[in-house]
Amino acid sequence: MEVKDSNRNVLQDGDSVVLINDLKVKGAGTTLKRGTKISSIRLTDNEDEVDRHDKIRGLVLRVEFLKKA
Repeated sequence: MEVKDSNRNVLQDGDSVVLINDLKVKGAGTTLKRGTKISSIRLTDNEDEVDRHDKIRGLVLRVEFLKKA
């Protein structure tokens, strides 16, 4: 399974990504700002999602909002 970011670059476990849009996080009362760097991502079983964010445990991000750093 190949997981690709918004620019069609292949992502792997441990890569760093950058958000391309502001994302409102429901239930946490916070917004992740565009340009936020997220390091050490983990791939999930779903090719459209990656797991990992230091501030919010259990947050899963859609790859359409990410680009490889």
